[in-house]
Amino acid sequence: MTAKRTLAAALAALALAACQTTPTAPPALDLPQPTLAQPAVDLDRWWTAFGDPVLDTLVEEALAHNLDLAAAVARVELARSSVLLAQSDLYPTVNLQAGASRSRISTVGSQPLPRDVDPLSSTFRVGLAAGYELDLWGKYRASTEAARRTLLATEYARETVRATIAAEVAQTYLSLLAADAELALLRDTLRSREESVALQRDRFDAGIVGALDLRQAEAERASVVANIATVERAIGLYETAIAALAGRSPREVFVPAVARAPSDRGLLAVPAIPEGLPSGLLERRPDVRRVEAELAAASLRVDAARADYFPSVSLTGFLGSESAALRNLFSGPAFVWSLGAGLLQPLIGLKAIEANVAAQQARREETIVAYRQTVQQAFRETHDALVVNRKAREALAAQAQRRAALEQALDLADLRYRAGYSGYLEVLDAQRELLQAQTLEIAAARDARNALVDLARALGGGWSPEAFAAAQR
Repeated sequence: MTAKRTLAAALAALALAACQTTPTAPPALDLPQPTLAQPAVDLDRWWTAFGDPVLDTLVEEALAHNLDLAAAVARVELARSSVLLAQSDLYPTVNLQAGASRSRISTVGSQPLPRDVDPLSSTFRVGLAAGYELDLWGKYRASTEAARRTLLATEYARETVRATIAAEVAQTYLSLLAADAELALLRDTLRSREESVALQRDRFDAGIVGALDLRQAEAERASVVANIATVERAIGLYETAIAALAGRSPREVFVPAVARAPSDRGLLAVPAIPEGLPSGLLERRPDVRRVEAELAAASLRVDAARADYFPSVSLTGFLGSESAALRNLFSGPAFVWSLGAGLLQPLIGLKAIEANVAAQQARREETIVAYRQTVQQAFRETHDALVVNRKAREALAAQAQRRAALEQALDLADLRYRAGYSGYLEVLDAQRELLQAQTLEIAAARDARNALVDLARALGGGWSPEAFAAAQR
C-alpha cells in the first residue's frame, strides 16, 4: 500500500508539473502618470513637421535603401523560417521510401540448403512511411509559440532600426543646413574682413593708422578663413553620412550629392509642440515591445524545456509493397502495412534536463532585467528630450537677443572709431563678438531642431503601430 501511495503521489506530481506554465506577461512597474492625451505631432511621420520636402525625400530614400534596415529585414525572414521549422514538429512526417537489395546466404553449414533453394535473393520495397510524436505535454506547441514571439521581436527590432534611421537622417540633414548657413555667414564676413584689410592698408599707407591696426585686421581675416575650412570639412562629412544612411552606392558615397532646401526656408524656425508625457508611451516604443516579445518567448522556452521530463509517445506506420521480384512489386499479394507505437521516458539523463530548464529560467530572468532597463531607458530618454527641447528653445531665444544687441554695439563702435573716440581694436572686438553671436544663434537653432528630433524618437515616432498591427493580421 505504501508503494502504491508513493507511485500515485509521484504520478500526481508529474501531472501537476505538466500543467504548470510560466507567465509570459511582463512584470508590473512603477510608471509616471501621463500629462498629455496625444502628442501634437504626427509621430508616424514626424519629420514632415519641419515642412521641408527635401528632408521628406531623404528620409523616404533611407527607409527604402538603408543597409542596416535591409539587414534587419533579413533577420525577420530568418526568424520567420524558424517559425516554420518549429511548426513542422506539430504535424506527422510522411516520407516516400523505395529500396532494392540483393543478398546471398551461405551454402556451407550444419544443415546444407536444399537443392531447389537459391542462395541468392532479391527484395524490392516501396511505400509511405509516417511518424508522429504526440504533443501530450505541449512541448512543441510552446516551442512554436516561442518562435512566433521571437519573430515578433525581430519585427519590432526592424521598426526600431527604421525609427533610428529616420532620426539620424533628419539630424544629419539639419546639421548640414546649419553648416551651410554658417558657411554663408563666414563667406559674407570674409568679404567684410577683406574690405577692412584693404581700408586699413590704405590708411596705413597714408600714415593715418599704424601697423597695429593693419595687422589686427589681417589676423581677423585669417581667423575667418580658418573657420571656413573647418565648416567646409564638416559639410563634407555630413554629406557622406547622409549618402551612406540613404544606402547609396560606394561611388555616390565617395562623391556625395545631397540636395538642400532653399536657403530662405527659415533655418531659425523650430516647430512648436506642447510639453508633457503622452499616454501610451510604452505601446509606441518598438524597443519596449521587442523586449516584451522576447520575454514571452523566453517563458515559453522554459515550458518546452520542462516538458522533457515527461514521457514521449510516438506513432509509426508504413503502407506499401514488398516483393522478391520487381515484376510482382505492385501486385495484390505484395501489399504490406504496419502500425506501431512507442513510449520513451527519460530515466538517467534527468540532470541534463534539469540543467536545460535552469538555463532557460536564467535566460528568462535576464530578459526580465532587460525589460526593466528598456522601460527605464524609455522614460529617461523622454524626460531628457523634454528638458533639452525646452532649454534649447530658451537658448535660441537668448542667442537671438544677444545677436540683435551686438549688431547695435558694432554700429556704435564703428561710429566711435570713425569719429576718433576709440581705436580700431574696439571695432574688431565688436565684429568678433557679433560673428560669434551669429554663429551661436545658428548652432542654437540646429540644437533646437535636433532636440525636436530626439523628442519625436523618444516618444516612439518613426513607425506606425496601427500599420504594424494590421500587417500581423
